[in-house]
Amino acid sequence: MITNNLYNKAKEEMLTASGDDCQHFFVKNKLTLEEAYWELLHNSPQKAAKLFAKIVDKDIRAHWGSFISHLAQGKVQGYPSYFELRNFLEIDLNLFMMYYLGEYIENIVKYADWLYTINPEVHKFIGRVFLKNGYEEYGIFFLNRAKDYFFQDPELHYLLAEYYAGKNAVSLANQAILNCLQILPQYYPAITLQKKLKLNCTE
Repeated sequence: MITNNLYNKAKEEMLTASGDDCQHFFVKNKLTLEEAYWELLHNSPQKAAKLFAKIVDKDIRAHWGSFISHLAQGKVQGYPSYFELRNFLEIDLNLFMMYYLGEYIENIVKYADWLYTINPEVHKFIGRVFLKNGYEEYGIFFLNRAKDYFFQDPELHYLLAEYYAGKNAVSLANQAILNCLQILPQYYPAITLQKKLKLNCTE
C-alpha cells in the first residue's frame, strides 16, 4: 500500500533532483506517469515517450508528457492543448534547467513561435524560466518577443518592469508599468512597484 508520505517523499526527490531512489519506488508501485518523468529527466526521452504512451488516454499529463518527450528530441508528434501549455510548459522547462538538460531546452524553444499559435503566452513562460534560472539575456529576449506577439498581457509588462527596476533602469521600468496599467489599470503589483519607484526617486 502506498502512503502519502512515501509518495510525496519520492516525488519531492525527483522534483528537486536530490536523489535517484525514487525510480525504484515508482517502478515497484506501477506509477507509470512518475516513472516516465524520471526517465525523461534522466535523458531517456524515447523510453519516457513509450511509458507515457501506455497511459496517454487516461491522464492529461501523460498526453503532454508524450508531446514534450518528442519535442525534447526536436520532433513534433501531435499537438498540445492551450491548457497543457499553460499548466505544464513552464514547470517542465524549469525541471529541465534543474537537471541541466540544455539540449531539451534548445529543441523546445526552437518551436516557441509555433507553440505561440496555440497559446499566446508561450514566449512569456519561456522568458520567465530563463530569468528565474539566471539567464537574463535569454529571459529578456523572450519577454520582448512576447511583447511583439502578445502586447495585451499585463503580467508580461509587469515582469519587464520588475526586471528593469531590479537593474535600476527606472525609465524602462516606468514605461513597462505604464504599458501594464494602460491594459489593466487596477493591476495591483504594478501600482505597488510604481509607488516604490517614485519613493526611491524622491529619497
